[in-house]
Formats: sequence, structure tokens, C-alpha cells
Amino acid sequence: MSQSHQQPALSQCPGCAEPPAAGDLFCGVCGYDLSAVPGRTGDRPTMAITVPPAASGSEAVRWPAAETDSSDVPAPVHRPSDLPGTDSGGRPLAEQEQEKEQVQEPGVAAGQGAPAGPGPGPVGGAEPSAVPVRHDDRAVPGGAEHSGDFALAAPDPRTAEHAAAAAAPAAGGKVCVACRSGRVDPDGYCENCGHAQPRERDHMEQELGSVAAVSDRGLRHHRNEDSFAVSSTALPDGSPAVVAIVCDGVSSASRPDEASAAAANAANESLLESLPRGTHPQQAMHEAIVAASEAVNALAQEPAGAMEHDAHRHQNAPACTLVGAVMAGELLIVGWVGDSRVYWVPEDRSRPTARLTEDDSWAAQMVAAGLMNEAEAYADERAHAITGWLGADAYELEPHTAAFKPDRPGLVVVCTDGLWNYAESAEEMAAAVPADAQEHPLRGAQVLVGHALDGGGHDNVTVALLPFAVRPQGAGSACETV
Repeated sequence: MSQSHQQPALSQCPGCAEPPAAGDLFCGVCGYDLSAVPGRTGDRPTMAITVPPAASGSEAVRWPAAETDSSDVPAPVHRPSDLPGTDSGGRPLAEQEQEKEQVQEPGVAAGQGAPAGPGPGPVGGAEPSAVPVRHDDRAVPGGAEHSGDFALAAPDPRTAEHAAAAAAPAAGGKVCVACRSGRVDPDGYCENCGHAQPRERDHMEQELGSVAAVSDRGLRHHRNEDSFAVSSTALPDGSPAVVAIVCDGVSSASRPDEASAAAANAANESLLESLPRGTHPQQAMHEAIVAASEAVNALAQEPAGAMEHDAHRHQNAPACTLVGAVMAGELLIVGWVGDSRVYWVPEDRSRPTARLTEDDSWAAQMVAAGLMNEAEAYADERAHAITGWLGADAYELEPHTAAFKPDRPGLVVVCTDGLWNYAESAEEMAAAVPADAQEHPLRGAQVLVGHALDGGGHDNVTVALLPFAVRPQGAGSACETV
């Protein structure tokens, strides 16, 4: 049986626009064949969604002002010479500071760090009432109108009638975090509601004895390009050694997340091999940075013929920064390449704090060379450009290492610029560290990550905390000498 379609009635003649008489097959004015009706136009299932006008008598909706980048001059910080230590060449750090002061303008602190790297500087300009939120809201049962999710075309699997089906995917694989019933496919999406699942690296936490680290994607980046590694081993005499490595992928490079992960793992493995053999911790840190550099360089190697498809691939090699700390015996060893930092926060908060690293950045170089003062250097658009990194396109690898011997207990903070952009000076960092971080380093790291997210979370955030203990007979403090 075939279907017959009823002829649609015309309100006017397609030829002359005159209304035809009822039952006419031809127009009485122009003779147009009224049976030759044009086909219906294509279906338009979608239409533009516009914001409805405000109700009469009500004010227009006020959206929060967009946040903009700023390049505020950073607050003064203490220098590495605030703790007794030596550089890679064995010279006391105090001698280096004296040499720098001779070429600087009066009143300019050497080594002032800059928020460097490809990411923007500190974020400001937001209204105080604007609360930063993630843009991956999850559906809330009973509150779909406020969750930001579209309504599901299928019946809500969270209702009682679908409760039995919800248990099936749980036995066979990962369950969707949104609908709580759909199976997650290999690409990371729910097969039921299509919701993208959180990636493993979006938020990572690890606690190992007295050392802990936390890494978070932040509120604006679509992925976490930071990575870390924490571990512990034993020196030849049986005393413990604690390691923390933090890496920040260069966002303007290709595969920055792979670069940071490769660097952190390589540096950690190198230290775990060399420290038990009796290698001096400072030399071991130097070798670890070299190993991390080689691991990142290996990512840029392409199979034969791959360069034919992208002639400029070699100009955008994977890259990252690295900073690390090793506590071995009574020594604290730090090493870095780039703009990630290490801070010293004494247990007695009445004592001075210190930043133990100096950024590899354009602004820091200008200030250290005496070519600009701090205000001029950090007002320049090039201020946040890094001058040192790990990667095949790095100009020259120059690992920085320094050895310190604190004489009082304290906390070592190893972090990326995603944190120190919101607590730049040593005093600001000490104020952000909770009072019980010495006893609860994981909770302290969580609080510091929350501090960055509350401040705007414009970048990935990673921090590792290492409580440093000393023998009770230690007296005096080199930290007191500024």
C-alpha cells in the first residue's frame, strides 16, 4: 500500500500573489498552474538561542568583569645567601651576592624572580565578589537547571527504574561520574550521556612518609601540564634521603605534559640510583637534571620521514622547567632550570624566610646585570620570558645547584609558578603555608593549591612540601643574616 500526500492549500498564487478561488486548479488572473506547488523548504531543527530581555522593572544582568593579566612589580624577597650554602663550583653563595651587588644599582635586589614561562603573569582585575569556578560542572540530581548540563534525551538513568542497570557497567569497567551508570569508552567519554571524564592528571596527590605533593589542573587550562615525583632512599651509611622533583611543561611547546612527566621521572630515577652509591647529593642533583634533559630531548626525535609532513616540528620541541630538592643528612640540596622555585619556611615563623632559587627569566637577567632596575624590568613585555628550560631547542643546558645547611627545623616548599604567582615573596609564601604543615605536609600542600585556585587558578598548580628536621644541639641561625 502506498502513501498519498494531501495537496497543501495555497493562500495566494505563486505567480501573481492574488488569492485563488476555492477549488481552482489554475489562477483566474494569470493562469498559473496551482497544482505545481513548490516543495517544502528544508527542515531547520535548530535556531539561535538568544538571552531573553529582562523583566520589566528589573535591572539588566551584570556579568562579572573579565579578568586580565597584570605585570605588577613583585615584592622583595630574601636571597639564597640567607642560608649557608655553596654553589655548583663550591663557592659560598654570599660571595656571589657580593659580586652581583657591585654591578647593580643601589637598592636593587639581585635575582628577583619573575613569573616567567609562556603563561601569563599574575591575574588581577576581577571583582571581589566573583568566585572562580571550574567550567566542567557536573549534573546535580534535582538541580539540572543550575548545573549547566543539557537535559538528557533518554530517561534519567539516576531514577529508580534504572537503578538495576546502573550496577552493570560497574562490574565491567569504569562508571561515568556524571550519570553514574554509563560505561566510559577508551576515549574517556560516557557512552550513555557523552560526558567527558576527568583525566588522571587533572588532580594528583601523593604522600610518602614526611614528604607530600599535590598537582592540579587549575581553573583555566584544559589539561594539567605539570608533573612531580617524590621518593625516598638510603645513603651508604643508612641515613635517609628524601627527594622531590617538580616540573612545569612549556605551554607554547608541543606535548608539554609529556615533557614534564618524562623529566620528573628521569630526574627521580637518576637520584635514586646515584644517592645510594655514595655520590655527593649536589653532584647527584646535577646529574639528575642532565638525565631529565636527555629524556625531554628524546621526545623530539621523530621516525624517518615524519619531518616531511611538518617541516617546522623541530622548532617546537617538547620543553619544560624543573626544580628539585634533596634532603640528605644535614644538607638541603636544590637544583633547577627555569622559573619554578624553592622556598625555605622556618618552623618558628618569627624567623626570616628565604627563596633559595633564582629564576631563569629575562627580567631577572636584566636586573642581575644592572641594565635595568626592578620597576623597569618587570614593566617590560618580555619580563616573563624564560631564558632556561629543558628541551631539544634549548640554547644551552645550564643546571643550577646549591647546597644549604639549615641549623633549625623548617619546611621546604618546591613549586611551579602556578602557586608562587599568588605568593611571590618569601614572606607571602610563609603566610600562605598553614601552621601545621610541618606535621601534616599533605594537608599543607592541599591548602597551598587551594590558595592558588582561590586567587584565580590561571595556571596549573603543583607543590611539594618537605619538612626539614635538625639535631637539637644546633644553635643560632644563618637565616638571621640578611
